[in-house]
Amino acid sequence: MRTPPGRLLPSPADAAASSRIARFREHVEAADFPCVGAKASLARDALEVHAFGPLGSRGNDGPLLDRIVRFARRRDHDDPDDSTVHSLAAVFDGPGDTDESRFEALLWSQLQRLHLLDVRRGARWADDVSRDPDDPKFSLSLGGHPFFVIGLHAGASRLARRLPFPALVFNSHRQFDRLRADGRYAKMQAATRERDVALQGSINPNLADFGTAPETRQYSGRAVEAGWRCPFHVSKGR
Repeated sequence: MRTPPGRLLPSPADAAASSRIARFREHVEAADFPCVGAKASLARDALEVHAFGPLGSRGNDGPLLDRIVRFARRRDHDDPDDSTVHSLAAVFDGPGDTDESRFEALLWSQLQRLHLLDVRRGARWADDVSRDPDDPKFSLSLGGHPFFVIGLHAGASRLARRLPFPALVFNSHRQFDRLRADGRYAKMQAATRERDVALQGSINPNLADFGTAPETRQYSGRAVEAGWRCPFHVSKGR
């Protein structure tokens, strides 16, 4: 088949990126996927998905941070009465053979570099969360906005987090706080945990309510040890 004059075919890289984005959306849309917040976000066209190079590549840092900061600014201007759950997902072009320890290392390396770039750009740490990653009140701050991060990858022990390629989902903590204040968050959380038990027979042993245990234990999805310490470090002077 000939290409019509003046029309360019998508490059293999563009086609592969589009395929990963579609695969991620299909994963969330699947009937047995447990997270009701993500499903609601997808159904209301409030789930942004962007494709990047391999997780761990420094070429991701600037473009990914740009997307996150723009997303954060929009969340800071959301109508407080709007119940829409917004999320931003980054899908990566590999590696596709990560075990849980390797993925965890790649995740924290990526988040550390995003933070350092954020500092160089002049951003301040969000003033409504802790700067200590081992503090139960910690959340990752980018662009002055606090985020809870969820990692997915091929070697995940939790079925809900298992994808053939790595992905990071950034959720606004301020959005969660609004949902928590009027009781919607508790209902979503209970429904998600019930669906997770139906899918895998148990909930992730690292799950905890915000403020009762460090949320950093949950980011990678690995069942971390009791004495685990987060490898992330906040730059001094923030």
